[in-house]
Amino acid sequence: MANAGARLVLALVWLIHWLPMGAQDALGRGLGRLLWWIGGSRKRTALRNLALCFPERPAAEREAIAREHFGWLGRSILERGMLWYASPERLRRLIRVEGEVDFAERQPGAVMWLVPHFLALEVAGAASQLFQKRWVVSIYAEQSNPVFDRAMRAGRLRYGQGELFSRHGERALPLVRAVKRGAAFMNLPDMDFGLKDGAFVPFFGVPAATLLAPARMARSLQMAVQPVVAEMLPGGQGWCVRFLPPWTDFPGDDDLAATRRINAWIEQEILRNPAQYLWVHRRFKTRPPGEPSLYR
Repeated sequence: MANAGARLVLALVWLIHWLPMGAQDALGRGLGRLLWWIGGSRKRTALRNLALCFPERPAAEREAIAREHFGWLGRSILERGMLWYASPERLRRLIRVEGEVDFAERQPGAVMWLVPHFLALEVAGAASQLFQKRWVVSIYAEQSNPVFDRAMRAGRLRYGQGELFSRHGERALPLVRAVKRGAAFMNLPDMDFGLKDGAFVPFFGVPAATLLAPARMARSLQMAVQPVVAEMLPGGQGWCVRFLPPWTDFPGDDDLAATRRINAWIEQEILRNPAQYLWVHRRFKTRPPGEPSLYR
């Protein structure tokens, strides 16, 4: 039954992807309004995250950001159809890239892209394969439903220019081998995976369990590091992916300082576009010993 439901959902997003982007935007925002009203724990998580990160802002302003966030969230769900099934030519017309998109292609050594969890994250993955020629690798969370998992993998790998490694598979070794063979690594540095290989690093002033792996990996493999941010554009305009100037002095010799720099940069990008960050993720789930949950 679950597999049949998954196939029905995939068929629906496949049908929707044929519509003009303006129509998809309207449908997505409508889905977002529905998700807001039935959101339950996801809505509570978003509101709690916003309260923790922006305590100085009025509650009404934080709720307005959360409502707008759910509109973008609904659109990001429907846009899986575009990103997994639309022709490369159509996607190239709809994805606007800014900055040094060819940096990894020109760089002779290892490269890491730092890509935070904005709702257009999937677009950054597509842009990394549509607008430059270097082989791309990343880590993904294997989906519990096998139909969704196969569709997601096929959609992300359909350009024949990348490879995905399951977070629950062989851990980091195959990824490191791929980087040593010349692949550019799309690294997503801002999820709470507990304190294994991590530390509490401030995120908007709140201690957040944050992986130290980006700094350690960049140092051990002598990787050039380039930040990348993806953004949804209103109406039928598509998306923008910004390949920002590479960090020439990262990571240095202090893992905590380097990780704090990553979080501080993500904070600045959130302030530019607060409604499109992934607020429905429990970013502060792991707490220091003795501290109660922030999501009760």
